[in-house]
Amino acid sequence: HAGSLVATYGLLMAAYGILFPNQGFPGGSDGKASVYNVGDLDKKKHVELKMDQALLLIHNELPETNLTVYWNFDRCYHCLLQVLATVPQSRKAGRPGVAAVAVGTQHGSILQLNDTAEDKEVCRLEYKFGEFGNYSLLVKHVRDGVSEIACDLVVNKEPVDSNLPVCIAFLVGMVLVIVVSFLRFLLSLEDFQNWISKAINSRETDRLINSELGSPSRASDPQPEAWRRSAAPLRLRCVDTFRGMALILMVFVNYGGGKYWYFKHSSWNGLTVADLVFPWFVFIMGASIFLSMTSILQRGCSKFRLLGKIVWRSLLLICIGIFVVNPNYCLGPLSWEKARIPGVLQRLGATYFVVAVLELLFAKPVPETCASERSCFSLLDITASWPQWLFVLILEGVWLALTFFLPVPGCPTGYLGPGGIGDGGRYRNCTGGAAGYVDRLLLGDQHLYQHPSSAVLYHTEVAYDPEGILGTINSIVMAFLGVQAGKILLYYKDQTRGILIRFAAWGCLLGLVSVALTKASENEGFIPVNKNLWSVSYVTTLSSLAFLILLALYPVVDVKGLWTGAPFFYPGMNSILVYVGHEVFANYFPFQWKLGDQQSHKEHLVQNTVATALWVLIAYVLYKKKVFWKI
Repeated sequence: HAGSLVATYGLLMAAYGILFPNQGFPGGSDGKASVYNVGDLDKKKHVELKMDQALLLIHNELPETNLTVYWNFDRCYHCLLQVLATVPQSRKAGRPGVAAVAVGTQHGSILQLNDTAEDKEVCRLEYKFGEFGNYSLLVKHVRDGVSEIACDLVVNKEPVDSNLPVCIAFLVGMVLVIVVSFLRFLLSLEDFQNWISKAINSRETDRLINSELGSPSRASDPQPEAWRRSAAPLRLRCVDTFRGMALILMVFVNYGGGKYWYFKHSSWNGLTVADLVFPWFVFIMGASIFLSMTSILQRGCSKFRLLGKIVWRSLLLICIGIFVVNPNYCLGPLSWEKARIPGVLQRLGATYFVVAVLELLFAKPVPETCASERSCFSLLDITASWPQWLFVLILEGVWLALTFFLPVPGCPTGYLGPGGIGDGGRYRNCTGGAAGYVDRLLLGDQHLYQHPSSAVLYHTEVAYDPEGILGTINSIVMAFLGVQAGKILLYYKDQTRGILIRFAAWGCLLGLVSVALTKASENEGFIPVNKNLWSVSYVTTLSSLAFLILLALYPVVDVKGLWTGAPFFYPGMNSILVYVGHEVFANYFPFQWKLGDQQSHKEHLVQNTVATALWVLIAYVLYKKKVFWKI
């Protein structure tokens, strides 16, 4: 069963950590290189490495030439190279000057060696170091009497495979899914059921098998059949499943994601796994707004009363969000002068209010008698919402105008960069351009997020909030695209082919828009994909993926009933409780405990996986007890 599956998975990951305690992966996750002063390497037997680091020994065999070593990650776009170390000259043959440094292994590295006295480049190379590897960089003349210089990189000790724990965790999860699916298949066979019934000789056991673990062609919950029979708009299981998928991935990422860089937010442009979850949550919220609002209005609720519920829910989300992002349980009273105002739930509350009010003002209940008569090529789901589309397009125009034409003191107009050491260090305090400026102007530096992801690679120094004011405009656009998905599901609920065609069309259309805006590149496009800015290309890219995911989920979960959506369905039904709970109890046992090796990816991965699995189990238990936290 889904609850047992999640618990078993968490226990297996914990057992993996116990059985293999020495498989930690040393190496720093801060994106910086550490320098160690080495007087005599022959006497220095060990250099302590942090997570995501490798040891590099730089040997300078050039006589009368001191070297300055510059370094940075190749992911740091147009960045100033940072001084890594100074290597003394070789004083005599066979006795090179040596420096030992720890370099980051998360991305490829750029190394440039300059003659310190003349500040002239001696050599430059790019290389992807492996975690906990040991390397030597030999700088010498090609041969005696020749001025040409060679820089050769030698691997002294092979690095470890830091991604092995992720692969093992994935394989364990897949094996459990296959085993459970096979058991469900066996239990769906009549002969096998009869054999079980006779062996146990219990009519009650037979009833439980048929009702709880019956045919995979229908969900264990009888509700999907009711969805297909009823003309009224009811809750779609694929929507809750998608919400649960995004939420569980969000919990895993927020708990650390095993300290892997791809489970953290991008420093600036580009996408990581962590950048996917929040937009998808916003998208599904938009779909739910339309489905639930239509159902409420068809039950005879007045628009004025519904408006009151919308205002109340929005205020609650914002207030809970401010509470969650300002944890001071053990730090004494919170200073209002430094309280962070923007946040995830605050963004959701503001987005929900605008989109829900917009739909309430203009949307009309769907005529039930016409749902089965519409052609697959009908655009009624779009044309019937032209006032909402007009408003959203005007809103997007406001974002474009402010982003590209608002003058920002000390910064180029239309700047979209990270500031810091990016763009050659020319715009150090311009992080986020207009988006950062508007937040600092209206909210103040002290009320913004003080540790933005841009600080990791770009060494930014100003506060920047990824859930800021301008980004909220594009989250409204994203939620409205989710509303469009909800309209497709409801307008064409009796036409599976029509729904799938529209999901595919929207996915492809938005994908093409993203390609045009980004020029199919990470940094060279008109508007790069950027989570910190919530750029329009970020919205179109993630919305495209969301439509394609619904394209896969809807026929499997709701039409054919081949998958119940478990275990993601359960947290999807209790999303606010799981989100707030995982934030509030993040530092409490059993969601966190003292690790034997803080520099081990594996130990962090086990802890974060167990913690995430526990929240899935909690959601499952609450679902069975019919306990839901609704706002």
